[in-house]
Amino acid sequence: MGSRDSLSQIAALLGVLVALTVQAVPTGDYADAGELRDDILEINRGLNQLFEGDIAIDPSRNAILDQKRRWKFPIPYILTDSLELNAKGVILQAFEEYRLRSCVDFKPYEGESSYVSFTKLSGCWSYVGDDRTGQNVSIGAGCDTKAIVQHELLHALGFYHEQSRSDRDNYVKIWWDQIEEGKKHNFNKYEDDFITDLNTPYDYESIMHYRPLSFNKNDSIPTITTSIPYFNEVIGQRLDFSAVDVSRLNRMYDCANTLTLLDQCSFELNNICGMIQNEEDNADWVQTLSSPADTDHTMAGLCRDSGYFMKFDTSSGPVGSSALLESRILYPKRDEQCLQFFYKMTGAAGDKLVIWIRTDDGTGTVRSIRKIHTITGSGDAAWKMAYVTLKVSGKFRYFFQGVRGSSGSSGAVSIDDITLTETICPSSVWQIHNFTGILASTPPGGLLKSKCFFNSEGHSFGISVYPNGRESGYPDYVGIALHLCSGENDAVVQWPVKNRQATIVAVDQDPDVKLRMSSTRSFTTDTDPRWNRPTAASGAEWDVGCQCFRRKDFGWSTFISHKHLHSRSFLKENDFIITVNFNDLTHLIQTEVDVEPASPGSDVPNEEPISEVEMRPEVSKHREARAADPCRPNPCSNGGVCVERDGRVSCRCASTQTTIYTGKRCEEVSVHIGVVGALIAGAAGTVILTLAIFTVLRGARCLLHSFGSAITEENVGILL
Repeated sequence: MGSRDSLSQIAALLGVLVALTVQAVPTGDYADAGELRDDILEINRGLNQLFEGDIAIDPSRNAILDQKRRWKFPIPYILTDSLELNAKGVILQAFEEYRLRSCVDFKPYEGESSYVSFTKLSGCWSYVGDDRTGQNVSIGAGCDTKAIVQHELLHALGFYHEQSRSDRDNYVKIWWDQIEEGKKHNFNKYEDDFITDLNTPYDYESIMHYRPLSFNKNDSIPTITTSIPYFNEVIGQRLDFSAVDVSRLNRMYDCANTLTLLDQCSFELNNICGMIQNEEDNADWVQTLSSPADTDHTMAGLCRDSGYFMKFDTSSGPVGSSALLESRILYPKRDEQCLQFFYKMTGAAGDKLVIWIRTDDGTGTVRSIRKIHTITGSGDAAWKMAYVTLKVSGKFRYFFQGVRGSSGSSGAVSIDDITLTETICPSSVWQIHNFTGILASTPPGGLLKSKCFFNSEGHSFGISVYPNGRESGYPDYVGIALHLCSGENDAVVQWPVKNRQATIVAVDQDPDVKLRMSSTRSFTTDTDPRWNRPTAASGAEWDVGCQCFRRKDFGWSTFISHKHLHSRSFLKENDFIITVNFNDLTHLIQTEVDVEPASPGSDVPNEEPISEVEMRPEVSKHREARAADPCRPNPCSNGGVCVERDGRVSCRCASTQTTIYTGKRCEEVSVHIGVVGALIAGAAGTVILTLAIFTVLRGARCLLHSFGSAITEENVGILL
């Protein structure tokens, strides 16, 4: 059985090796390597003081089970000026993801004793839990992605890595012989009295999971593989929170609601999410079950007896007849909201979908009406995504009005998957239809160009998509890049366009916004000539399609892999949706504030930094990072003493008068030879003594028989 098991394990490892091919990163002029960029553990290689690769804390202090180390919200934060500008923008993006999915909130530091200071030291790392004295989160070089910040903040909020769970051996296999020398302690697992899973299942999709090649000796041989082979290419994902990540976060902090999600509806329930039909119109929206000829967006027509949407029939009635579908009363906390929904118009061009709001008229009654946006049908019957900005500071309702545009209309106006958040809408959306067909027909290096969009300042820009990679060596990836366009505002806006953050999102079209795992990447512009005004004299190319000059694009050759693209809902209805923001971050160049000194009597020990990279000279207002102790928890068994020297750990094994402990981690037990001899001699003496007593007892019985009844059993003691 042993050899058969070994062969099975080798076969399993070989199967993983086939799937986990290691590719070199693109070498061209790109923002970064996209999906092939280094992950946290690669970035932190050589930082031996860190526990589990990116935890800078004494792991014997458990944040998950210790209520005293839970944060109170909002968490004060500082963005130190050591951070790269792109990192500052990405950190703020991560805050918004927490607010959207949980009750976790953040606020600028104002002298509080507990706070998080984001700073650029070596690598990406965090402490675990609230130290109550202020603590660093390092967002070093290469750490400036939203997913990495989300990961490190989950550590700060009290979470360890997924594979540290006590039951992990049921779900993953650790290949101990493939782990780097001195790194095996990073794969320790802990009992549930130390790390709790909060009664949630093992999560291969967790943003807190190691990747297969973590701490590996050989670049192409994994150290951790999954019991279900499919998940070998899933573990270690850096897209976004998983559903279980969100569930644990909300359970840990008793979140009843999220902070910025106001409303959401996919119309699957009979109550249609509390929306109401207006009695003053002359038609109704009808909750309609998906059919092969008229599919919904939520299920894309793939589920029998489910998949509902709301439909207004425009095939009858007078021109201008309409139906109103109105939300319940909503109570915003911010003064800007984003309404996102999917719609389709199957009738003749000219049918309309109008978005309105009702607000407080000053008497407490939600009655004042304002038109926000109008969409006019073009005859294209596909589902489309729309983002509409609302700016409301008091209680309000939003509502949809469907309008029959012409007597020749013979179709319908439909809506599905509505989401209302207290966030800023993306400045542009590009929905590419039949993307599966485009993948099959476009050669490597071939590209699609969007129309030109405008950001809030008036700069014009476009997006390039390379369906099968920008370089021939990466045909299994989608490349995405941004370029400047000439536009009507060029004589007014600022040039060069520096300190602007471009954030591009490949949208996961899951109907529940809290469960979306979109792929998000950002870069920040500088003084490179590519960000100068696009003109013929500056080398920009004339584009006949947009009748404008376009500059050379800049972005990612490997933005997202085809494997990820075909997972989840990136290609629902064969549509690939990209959102883009191009925002000014100049106001974030100087964000650092002074930290108020600790009050007298507070017990704050002097601490040493882990490591620093190209930082400004440290001044007293910075809180230095604390180095994690590689001997905590003690890796030595049986009472051995852990000794650290030059970053390496060894064990001094304990011994007693009877026992000797040996082995690299004092795991082997032997008994002293003298003790063994004493035990053998003692055992032999016991046998001889027993035989002697038995002989005496037999002699006593003989005497009793000889003397008869005159001698009682009590006299035997005298005879003996």
